Amino acid sequence: MKLTMFKSKLHQMKVTEANLHYEGSITIDQELLDEADLLPYEKVQVVNITNGERIETYTIPGDAGSRVCCLNGAAARKTQVGDRVIIISYAEMTPEEAKDFKPKVVIVDENNDPKTIVDESEYATKYDLEKGVVDNSVSK
Repeated sequence: MKLTMFKSKLHQMKVTEANLHYEGSITIDQELLDEADLLPYEKVQVVNITNGERIETYTIPGDAGSRVCCLNGAAARKTQVGDRVIIISYAEMTPEEAKDFKPKVVIVDENNDPKTIVDESEYATKYDLEKGVVDNSVSK
């Protein structure tokens, strides 16, 4: 038996662009993809914190260091520039693998710069919808 488990996420990403006239996907800064262990063309769920929309798509690498987060194609209708989103990936694992697996959570600030990697339970009260990370005492 295989279980579908939470693998990694980019938490509180600010949408920097929305490109309706593109065939689809989400463009994310290559550095951020690497930080969150996400591959180009990997399936992800995008959860819009601002408006509650949820979509599934795949990643496209953006320019390293650009901090881009661009919803493309039909997904552009589900978001606006400035919205905060969570980009989540999942992996199939055996129950034995799942017992010891720890997901990677990358939390970004208002500029989509990675601030910390933490267990989500430690982080729950340390962010702001507009600014992202507000308590820098949480560290890697």
